Amino acid sequence: MASHRARRVILWTALPVLALVLLVAFWSWAWFIPLIERQASAALGRPVTIGELDVDFGGVTRISLGDVRVANPEGYSEEPPLAAIPRLSVDVSVWDFIRTRRLIIPEITLDRPAVNLIARAEGDNNYTFGGGKTETPAEPQQDAEPFLEIGALRVREGQVQARLAPLRADMRLLVNTREAEGQSPSLHVAADGTYAAQPIRGTLEGGAVLSLRDPNNPWPVKLDLANGPTRVAAEGTVRDPLRFAGADIRLDFSGPDARLLTPLTGVPIPQTPAYRLRGQLDYADGAVRFTNLRGELGRSDIAGDIAVTPRQPRPVVNAALRSRRVDLGDLAGFIGQAPEGRPESRGSRNRVLPDTPVDLPRLQAADIHLIYDAAQIRGQAMPLDDMHAKLDIVDGAIALHPLRFGVGRGRIEGEFDFAPAKEGGLSAKGQVNFQRVDLSRLMGVTPLGEGQGAIGGSARIETRGRSLAEMLGRGDGALTLGMAGGNLSALLVDISGLQLGNAILSALGLPTRTKVQCFVADMALQRGVVRSKTLLIDTDSSIISGRGDIDLRNERLDYALRTESKHFTVGSLPTDILIGGTFSNPNVRPEMLELGARGGAAIGLGIIALPLAILPTIQLGVGEDNRCEELVRRAR
Repeated sequence: MASHRARRVILWTALPVLALVLLVAFWSWAWFIPLIERQASAALGRPVTIGELDVDFGGVTRISLGDVRVANPEGYSEEPPLAAIPRLSVDVSVWDFIRTRRLIIPEITLDRPAVNLIARAEGDNNYTFGGGKTETPAEPQQDAEPFLEIGALRVREGQVQARLAPLRADMRLLVNTREAEGQSPSLHVAADGTYAAQPIRGTLEGGAVLSLRDPNNPWPVKLDLANGPTRVAAEGTVRDPLRFAGADIRLDFSGPDARLLTPLTGVPIPQTPAYRLRGQLDYADGAVRFTNLRGELGRSDIAGDIAVTPRQPRPVVNAALRSRRVDLGDLAGFIGQAPEGRPESRGSRNRVLPDTPVDLPRLQAADIHLIYDAAQIRGQAMPLDDMHAKLDIVDGAIALHPLRFGVGRGRIEGEFDFAPAKEGGLSAKGQVNFQRVDLSRLMGVTPLGEGQGAIGGSARIETRGRSLAEMLGRGDGALTLGMAGGNLSALLVDISGLQLGNAILSALGLPTRTKVQCFVADMALQRGVVRSKTLLIDTDSSIISGRGDIDLRNERLDYALRTESKHFTVGSLPTDILIGGTFSNPNVRPEMLELGARGGAAIGLGIIALPLAILPTIQLGVGEDNRCEELVRRAR
């Protein structure tokens, strides 16, 4: 009986020992590979395979994986996969997990990882997990202590190949960590290829990857990038970059056209002349801010602040910009015209009015709120003094409330609304008010002489089209201007009536001015054609009237001015002055039939008797004319 009990004890003792010995003798961590593959595949939503698994137990346990491959989603080729890592080592602090229930990974090492990123024009990609569509990440919990803490990350001979059709990019990134003696490994990335269909080359030097999750240890970064002719340099620090808790970076942009920055910034920018912008980049309150901006844009200076808040479906851009001195030619891109000096600035068909189609997808790429002030407008042929504009673009609809220019003691102020039209392009409504606009400023930039007075009036337009030229060429509206009192250069008045003797005296400075009783212009815009309803200038000696059309669609002029003397005049050949041709090549000439008849009569009479030659040049005068006065009274 005792021997039977002893055998049972020996048997129940020996079997576990034997099992343990056999387990140790034949143990393989490869038994756990299928379990890990299933868990990883379920988490990533695509097949994950592992070739080898090894675990080295200790207070800090090292888990080593070999031949790790993360497959592409369905619809993409199997080779190359999204990621292939010949060797991946992860150190896990077991004791810290037991004490704090937090997963602390002191070190991750990747040997020769190869990542293949693909984004197709249809909008899908192989690197967004959970269906391949880009989703907005949830806001991180800033105050919650993270469950996962990563220390040092080492990457040896890493390579990323990115083919991103929406960005017109095909580039390769070489990723390595570098270690200086006594320091943690720092990140180094070199880029080469194309981005936005432009060659791209650049380097990124980061700080120690050990500090990526340390909010109290800002992560240094230095970037040098060339994308085509655009140069970008950045140097500074990023706080807690994995959660992007803040930044303090000096940024420097330069290039021949700020429009080329649109793919890099995600913010739609119109065409500009050569520029250089410098400022401070930071992050606060959920917005990326470009503050203390200063620089040059063509012949203009620019300063201010820009903030970009990432939101769905569009980012929001808030900007407050200002210039001490601005050349409006540098801002021509904002109305669809190339900046002054560019070979394409006259338009594709040698047009004067900008005919570049409005890029609606670009307008709908972001919601923009911009305030711009220019203290001085420069340019010899520019009658404007200063400028203020408030621009809002929301879902492609544009509100320009107001656009204001100072002209001497007066101003020109307009409000415009644009919205996407069903048939394409934009529908537009606009109203402009002229408030005591200084005539001397307007006349001073023309070859027509000088003048003084204050012009008031208004204009309105309603139209649709794909470009500014098309909108003006299809518009309906009106223009009304008036001036009571003032004076004009007598040379302008005399030449308009071909009063040759007075014109010569005026050119010599005698007399220099003629008084203006009143000026009234009443124009109607009908389907792109400006039709003159009334144009009268009542001076102390003459009545100037105008009639005709200005075709904005075809950019042609068909207008006539006529001056009739109020009083008895000798040495005048009264005839129409015809203004014709195109906007780009106008011509001004007298009406030849009437001028020829009067000139011929003068010559014929001169042959008979020289004193009779002056008869065709005599105007008896129309006397005082109260048409202009009546129109002004009615307008008031």
